[in-house]
Amino acid sequence: MKKAIVLALSCLVAGTAARAEETLALYNWGDYINPAVLTKFTEETGIKVTLDTYAANEEMLAKIQAGAAGYDIVFPSVWMQDIMVKLDLLEQTNINADPAFANIDPAFLRSMEDPQSSYCLPYAWGTVGIFYNEKVTGPITGWEDFFAIPQKTGQKITLLDDMREVLGMGLIMTGHSVNSTDPAELKEAADYVTAHKAEVTAFTYESMPLLLSGDVAAAHYFVGGNMFFVDHPEIKYIIPKEGATMYQENICVLKDAPHKAAAQKFLQFYLRPEIAALNVSQQFNGTPNRPANDLTPDFIKSNPNINVPAETMARLQIFADLGKALKLYDRAWNAIRTAQ
Repeated sequence: MKKAIVLALSCLVAGTAARAEETLALYNWGDYINPAVLTKFTEETGIKVTLDTYAANEEMLAKIQAGAAGYDIVFPSVWMQDIMVKLDLLEQTNINADPAFANIDPAFLRSMEDPQSSYCLPYAWGTVGIFYNEKVTGPITGWEDFFAIPQKTGQKITLLDDMREVLGMGLIMTGHSVNSTDPAELKEAADYVTAHKAEVTAFTYESMPLLLSGDVAAAHYFVGGNMFFVDHPEIKYIIPKEGATMYQENICVLKDAPHKAAAQKFLQFYLRPEIAALNVSQQFNGTPNRPANDLTPDFIKSNPNINVPAETMARLQIFADLGKALKLYDRAWNAIRTAQ
């Protein structure tokens, strides 16, 4: 009898533990996944999803390195993924062995440390350009027009509070690679930004509500910001004529993820074209999932800022891991932020 009771209790404990493990903790960029995707995943699998958000790659890495426990999946930019692989922070998932991985366009296998995507799954991509209220600013075409807005209209503009993006813009405007490690080129880029700092009201990630309320007339931001302006046709987005950056984030499983089986299920779930298309329809990003592009709404397919034509792609640059040269960027960014 005692053995039967012990066995029954053991089964009960094991069953409770198994149910407790049916959770998945995501750590993602703010507003960077359609809630409907998470709802559908839970409906299909029974796995409860929690979501915490961050505003920058560096913020996410610092939290993980500081010992933040409990997260299963992160969504780093490709260059940050490379850093995290080098730091042995990511799990090798072998998601590229899944038959559905054939849906992924090989052009998006951009990671230098994970060129075959044996660690992470290409998730989404887009551009970083300028949002502006055309009723206030009139038509603009690029960075020169952007920085002229305060003097022209008396209205405010903002830049992202993002070292790589701001210095990347400076490097583009001074004719250099956004991955330059030349100190002289970095100084030239920092000097360009500093020379225009007086026109900039703030460095911030919170510019979309400010643009919507009319507190600023234009803002440097990610193309996904279009989700906030579906009912506001006066708010436009452009990829600057002088050039701009593009981004790509991937879905990665942390090496110390407590729910690796659930994380693997999520990667497999996101390989499905209808799921990637569901995300894009609300996020206004591009997707590396080729069949998903055929399932996206017409307003996504026909938008040249999302489905970027070849001539525009030629003006875009994507960030790479800078290695030890990142210290040069830290110093240049500090010089910009402290300049009077």
